Amino acid sequence: MTTEVRRQAAPAEPGQLIEMAWDPITRIVGSLGIYTKIDFKKRQVVECYSTSSIFRGYSIFLKGKDPRDAHFITSRICGICGDNHATCSVYAQNMAYGVKPPALGEWILNLGEAAEYMFDHNIFQENLVGVDFCEQMVRETNPGVWELAQKTEAPHARDHGYRTIADIMRALNPFTGEFYREALQMSRLTREKFCLMEGRHVHPSTLYPGGVGTVATVQLFTDYLVRLMKYVEFMKKVVPLHDDLFDFFYQALPGYEKVGQRRVLLGCWGSFQDPDVCDYDYRTMDKWGRAMFVTPGVVVDGELVTTSLVDINLGIRILLGSSYYEDWENERTFVDRDPLGNPVDQRHPWNQTTIPKPQKRDFKGKYSWVMSPRWYDKRTGQYLALDTGGGPLARLWVTALAGLVDLGGYIKATGHSVKIRLPKTALKPEVEFEWKIPKWSNALERDRARSYFQAYAAAVALYCVEKALAEIRAGRTKTWSDFTVPKEAIGCGFHEAVRGVLSHHLVIENGKIANYHPYPPTPWNASVRDIYGTPGPYEDAVQNTPIFEENGPDKFKGIDIMRAVRSFDPCLPCGVHMYLGDGKELEIVHSPTFGRVS
Repeated sequence: MTTEVRRQAAPAEPGQLIEMAWDPITRIVGSLGIYTKIDFKKRQVVECYSTSSIFRGYSIFLKGKDPRDAHFITSRICGICGDNHATCSVYAQNMAYGVKPPALGEWILNLGEAAEYMFDHNIFQENLVGVDFCEQMVRETNPGVWELAQKTEAPHARDHGYRTIADIMRALNPFTGEFYREALQMSRLTREKFCLMEGRHVHPSTLYPGGVGTVATVQLFTDYLVRLMKYVEFMKKVVPLHDDLFDFFYQALPGYEKVGQRRVLLGCWGSFQDPDVCDYDYRTMDKWGRAMFVTPGVVVDGELVTTSLVDINLGIRILLGSSYYEDWENERTFVDRDPLGNPVDQRHPWNQTTIPKPQKRDFKGKYSWVMSPRWYDKRTGQYLALDTGGGPLARLWVTALAGLVDLGGYIKATGHSVKIRLPKTALKPEVEFEWKIPKWSNALERDRARSYFQAYAAAVALYCVEKALAEIRAGRTKTWSDFTVPKEAIGCGFHEAVRGVLSHHLVIENGKIANYHPYPPTPWNASVRDIYGTPGPYEDAVQNTPIFEENGPDKFKGIDIMRAVRSFDPCLPCGVHMYLGDGKELEIVHSPTFGRVS
């Protein structure tokens, strides 16, 4: 964490207003900065700006490429969830080419994506964000909470094996904690599962438009299932452990629900295709979108506004405002009508032209390379800064409200909750978890949802294994369908990356890519103040967050701010430095390690 502390003149009201910046913040490949002003007398963040110092330009250099290369190229956007990009690109290509993969190919792709969710959520929750709740961190930032944790019995101790909340916190200590190390071992199994289905992690080698190149055998799915059942047993420990930990924080720090809290504005683009329904035709996209095993939708103030992928698609707007780009309002319109005849806005990804304009950072003007994706709510005329809840919160919230998913006894959406059944495993009996829609969209509930969605992904995988084996036993072993690349076409893919909404929009002219725009969750979550002055989700979640850390300005770690930002799951850890005052280096911290382990 690079913490620059700059004091400025006190405001009119007596206070202790101090500027603090974490740049780069961990877990987003070193390019995210969080700049704040904190009133230490009122113990509150009063202002926040989210910045990104990196420009990548995939939308520029994809132009003119063979569209069949798009998934191989776009998977390199990210070294963590590159397969999510490859999958979404394949979905967009399937639409553009008019190809429907064989059912077995879809089951294999679903199993690969389920393994990715299990892998990434596991390693982030336990080995990265979990460190924010470990003994070492809590001792240094909230010694009073640590004292209480030692005296507090864990309600689900029989399920996870840790008698007190303090025992859970010790188990999360990096490298020395028992649970921390167990999760690392589990992440290896999840990566192996992915490689069985898609060949290579994180840039799949057997994933193509029209299906997959994976050779499907009973042995393949048996190898996957063996690893999956070990993960299922692990989930029976993970979910109750985190329930105990997060519930304790509400108890120990009254008012902690305000940390990272923002208005309920959630977006989910859906995940896991049902091959019995999905044909990738835009004209039937509403139907096959609603058949996904994670329901797409938009939630505004607790209300499910839509589950229509067509509505979701047409509502996407890419706004500027505080971003380092020129406007493209006078540039070419690639798509003026969608295949259903609906008008397509100039600020839609199909029509975006990326015109970078590097300049000096100015928080009163332009200050980031991240644009401001918004969703246009045609009911109100508002451009909504949707967030993904870190991925799982939005996925579970939308799926619960929609009540559409009923998956072979494994998952049931009830209209107010999601029930997840995990079968008997080697050492533990069958269990049913129920994720219930929470009171708040805040840091703790984003983190809690991540634990439940790991169990959700495992349950989907169990269902998909059964379906895949049924295909093989019936002799339907084809995994790929042939196709031709049309001279002119458009396509769009909708998927959920680990951290949330992911869309790819493709325009083909003369058999080549004329326009291509991927929008992963980070531009949505890390977006900046748009042309209307609306802050992005990170900014909004941190602004007005109360400070519970017991350290004063001179030893401030910013743990409440970090928990708020990290609850959105912003990517990958990297080594960072901490500075104070005029730049004196206090210590070097390589996340996820907190402090030095003796």
